[in-house]
Amino acid sequence: MAVPQAVEIPKGQIRQANELLILAAAEKVFARAGFGGATMAAIAEASALPKANLHYYFGSKEVLYRAVLARILHDWLEPTACITAGAEPRAAIEQYIRAKMALARLRPDGSKVFANELLHGAPIVKALLQTDLRELVVSKAAVIRSWVDAGRMAKVDGTHLFFTIWAATQTYADFDVQVGAVLGRSELTADDHEEATEHVVSLILRGCGL
Repeated sequence: MAVPQAVEIPKGQIRQANELLILAAAEKVFARAGFGGATMAAIAEASALPKANLHYYFGSKEVLYRAVLARILHDWLEPTACITAGAEPRAAIEQYIRAKMALARLRPDGSKVFANELLHGAPIVKALLQTDLRELVVSKAAVIRSWVDAGRMAKVDGTHLFFTIWAATQTYADFDVQVGAVLGRSELTADDHEEATEHVVSLILRGCGL
């Protein structure tokens, strides 16, 4: 019987896998310790990779922190791709809300890292907020305005609609302890998240006349 030969994994794939592993571990550590309290040693331990790997891929804690924030913002904004002029308003807005609620459930640490950065004046991420985030919201708010002008939904301000969606969805990540305490839970259950999602979707869609 022929012995199967080991398959060599391309270096690019190894690098990508290690970077994602480090980013996920850093997200958790930064969420719990903040930028000042987090250490590369703690992130290395959480990623189960040598500390030297972190410095090889990201150079410093600040570079890694910037990468974590950029990844979070990208993952939050990517679901807005469904909001296009030709889309059905109800379906598009509902899809975006559900995507944000899923991220709050699956990536609560990311939301906490981002919230903590903003609470400290956004010293690292401000440039991204003023460029990438602003440009996207302006373009998507214009789509919503076109829906309003065409009578396809109630008169709402597109920019403030995004603020409302962010506030309503991210609270289940940023303030999960508070939500859990009120609900009498040590942590939120899958049923809690499902109920919250349906509530937020229904509330916002009704406010949009959808």
